[in-house]
Amino acid sequence: MIVASLGVAVGALTSSGMMEVARKGIFNPGEFMFDEIMVIFMAVMLTDILLLDFFNTLGMPTSTTVSIVFELLGASVAVALIKIYSNSEQSIIDLAVYINNSKAIEIILGILLSVVVAFTIGALIQYVSRLLLSFKFQEKPSWYGAVFSGVANTSILYFILIKGVKNASFMSAEVSSVISSNPVALIGISFIVLTLLSYLTIHLFKTNIYTVIIVIGTFALAVAFAGNDLVNFIGVPIAAYNSYEAWSASGALPTEYVMTALNAPVKTQPILLLAAGLIMVLTLWFSSKARSVVKTSVDLSRQDEVKERFEPNFLSRTIVRATIGISDSLNHILPKSYKDWADKQFVKPKVVAKAHDMPAFDLVRAAVNLMVASVLISIATSMKLPLSTTYVTFMVAMGTSLADRAWGSESAVYRVAGVLNVIGGWFFTAFSAFAAAAIMAYILYYGQGYALVGLLVLAILLLLRSFLSHRKSSKMLKEEDQLEKAESSSTQGVIHESASNIASVVKRGNKIYTSAINGLAVQDLKLLKKNRKQIEKLSSEIDDLRDNIFYFIKNLEEPSLSASNFYINILGYLQDMTQSLDYISKVSHKHVNNNHKKLKFSQIKELKDLDIRMEALFSATQAAFESRSFEQIGAVLTEKTEVYNLVRDKIQKQVERTRTEESSPKNTTLYFSLLLETKDLLTAMMNLLEEYYNSHDSSVEPATIATEDE
Repeated sequence: MIVASLGVAVGALTSSGMMEVARKGIFNPGEFMFDEIMVIFMAVMLTDILLLDFFNTLGMPTSTTVSIVFELLGASVAVALIKIYSNSEQSIIDLAVYINNSKAIEIILGILLSVVVAFTIGALIQYVSRLLLSFKFQEKPSWYGAVFSGVANTSILYFILIKGVKNASFMSAEVSSVISSNPVALIGISFIVLTLLSYLTIHLFKTNIYTVIIVIGTFALAVAFAGNDLVNFIGVPIAAYNSYEAWSASGALPTEYVMTALNAPVKTQPILLLAAGLIMVLTLWFSSKARSVVKTSVDLSRQDEVKERFEPNFLSRTIVRATIGISDSLNHILPKSYKDWADKQFVKPKVVAKAHDMPAFDLVRAAVNLMVASVLISIATSMKLPLSTTYVTFMVAMGTSLADRAWGSESAVYRVAGVLNVIGGWFFTAFSAFAAAAIMAYILYYGQGYALVGLLVLAILLLLRSFLSHRKSSKMLKEEDQLEKAESSSTQGVIHESASNIASVVKRGNKIYTSAINGLAVQDLKLLKKNRKQIEKLSSEIDDLRDNIFYFIKNLEEPSLSASNFYINILGYLQDMTQSLDYISKVSHKHVNNNHKKLKFSQIKELKDLDIRMEALFSATQAAFESRSFEQIGAVLTEKTEVYNLVRDKIQKQVERTRTEESSPKNTTLYFSLLLETKDLLTAMMNLLEEYYNSHDSSVEPATIATEDE
């Protein structure tokens, strides 16, 4: 984080040349008056803040470049159309006079092309790197790492220093000229010097050279990011400030001053660039939304299995199926000797304990991700193209994960769906940015100062609401009793570890059951809807535990294989409990949502009586597991017959009611469904308690006998 922060600060100071994009890259400033230009810039700023905050709240990576380009395009098109329709001598064809078509198309095509280029180059370089270094790169001769370091650091140095620093506002013309001359010789010398330095670093300081590459790559990528992204951050406000300076010096009316001044190149003051860089650094350290965006990218490129966030769709399945077909065809063409050798290079390390806590990928892939992304972004920055840094970094990570065989048959369809969702989000960004900025510009043009105040207040309220909502959801996530994956390798250890999970499920199940009955009693649709989300989340967590069974069994000690049977049985009963709760929650929500007849008072009273009894049972079970008191578990089991009889009595009463007085088929169906599912819930919970009680006794007995013999 410290290295990245320094990189952002340095990159901010080298981004001055990019500022021209905001001033004249999308529209022709000479066709607009000062007041019209200010409407465009204000519309862009308001739209950009709200749009990016929306995506950050969702935790979805999106492109600041795409948003700023299409916002400038949308706002300028809106103002241009207003001018055209107010002038009888002009028509829609004259829109080309106002918009810088060639530059706008160049920028948009560059952004789209970057997706393919970043993915392809990332995949190619990762594939070659893995073939040469394999997953056992630490065991290779030290000169392998030295050469890899020389190539990586030379490419980073060339594009960051030579292509980036020469545009810096603080760099003199003489130094820039020296840096720019003889590039081939400089690359060759840099490679030799850096390779030798890397070799000496490995041998003299016993340093892991791949860690050094990652530190340098992190700095380089931060420099490249800031150098390109700063135009998205302060390009528009600085262009607006330059416009104000030019107009105020002219003495003309704002409706009569033509903004040709924006055509002239302007060097941005280093102090403004540095201040903007510091704000970016503070966001990097303190924004929880930024961390959730990073998590999406990392999870999609993770080497091992992870809880997949995205559901597969028709397109992702088709792409995976087609890719498998192409891969099979290539395998028939490639020589068997090459395929055997390549497969050996891609043999992954053996799965170890706590595999789900391992890093997302190894040092080689991390180095390639950083190197390729920083170089590609630097190339675009040197060409003064506002390339989408998010596009490039994300697609490089996706390309390297594909080449590294991280997208296996277990995960490919989910990962491809995730990539398609993110790319779809970028296209949504483009269309929504264009439309929203155009609407903002239209409102500001006609509403003037009143509209500006109203939109600013609306923006502040929306941002405040978003902040409070995100903080509340983050707080709930931390406070909620999360289920933990079993990591013990003995039966006794698994029994104690599972106790906290059972206590958590019982506690949350108690709340879900009570909320369903209360929501049904008072016809509270909002409560029932919230309740459905809670049970869906609980079911998802239990599914995660089941997905972890592979790693759990791998971690078991040979004499303790009985722990796997216990753990699998416990998970089965927990799943049975959540399925019953899910059904109770679903039918309650459906009944109220469909506006069916309210339950009778007698039925509600009986359900509340049952809820009180169930709540006492749940609470006693929770207390028993939290205190690890197996005597209390035995006491709860003694109440089994009593609670079953209570449910049976309720069912019998409803049968009698149905024969004599009940007139609503929907009510009867709902009431029987609730009682029968409550019975299933009780069965699952009692089976779990018995499994736990019996397994604890059998696992403790040998230890007790051994102690008595001693």
